[in-house]
Amino acid sequence: MPMSSFYGPAEPEGAVATLEAALDVGITFWDTAEVYGSGGNEELIAPVLQQHRDEVVIATKFGFAPDRSRDGSPENERRAIDGCLARLGVDVIDLWYLHRVDPEVPIEDTVGAMAESVAAGKVRYLGLSEASAETLRRAHAVHPIAALQSEWSLWTRDIEDEVLPVARDLGIGIVPYSPLGRGMLTGALTTVDALAEGDHRRTSPRFETEAFDHNRALVDRVIRYAGDLGCTPGQLALAWVLAQGPDVVPIPGTTRETHLRENAAAVDIKLSSQQVSEVGDLLHDVMGARYKVPHAYGDSVNR
Repeated sequence: MPMSSFYGPAEPEGAVATLEAALDVGITFWDTAEVYGSGGNEELIAPVLQQHRDEVVIATKFGFAPDRSRDGSPENERRAIDGCLARLGVDVIDLWYLHRVDPEVPIEDTVGAMAESVAAGKVRYLGLSEASAETLRRAHAVHPIAALQSEWSLWTRDIEDEVLPVARDLGIGIVPYSPLGRGMLTGALTTVDALAEGDHRRTSPRFETEAFDHNRALVDRVIRYAGDLGCTPGQLALAWVLAQGPDVVPIPGTTRETHLRENAAAVDIKLSSQQVSEVGDLLHDVMGARYKVPHAYGDSVNR
């Protein structure tokens, strides 16, 4: 995503080098979406993907109309799947997500259309993003759901009480997005002014001045703990997510090869159960909602 949109000006120049570096260190699960750069992100990664198709598990997502409103209609699914295949230049998509649940369309109808793409050989596995526990159960009853992509990190723990137990009961893998807290958990951000114009974090309640200062002070705890372990705060944040179970595959986004290699090294950090508990308590009082509009991106209506 950050190679094409949402984090200020796109930086496509280093994309190929970063993608090649990902393959070099064994990162072969790549996540994109129709909405990232209005299809541009799929086109950006397509040449490298096509050269290494047998090595990469490619995931992409649909579920928005051109005006960015949610659209989980069967008609939109049928339009989107062919467009995504064409932009990626592949014959089949490994993991096909509904990007956000549409409250106006029964989930059975959306997943039913997605299942048709599986039957047609266009898709291998289905996933949902930011779905509630009830929606997961209803969707899974129509067609097996392989993965749930939801925000999960040291500073976003929403899925743990209800959604995570249901996903595990159904055998659905967990794909945490923003496992680095939108960059905050790396410790690199010290002021909101460092964010580029157009960076979507400037509209996030957690990055408003008062909340930012409060949350940045919490991150200092992560920085100190990571220092004691001899790793970076970002690596500690990723190690904590990875320690949640073998069914958890976080997807940190990056545009730079150096950051990618740093992230990849987090797999070598093995936390004891006590350390997992201690690290999990470091950010228990985060200030601010995830998004400015309540439930703007979550599954607020279980239909």
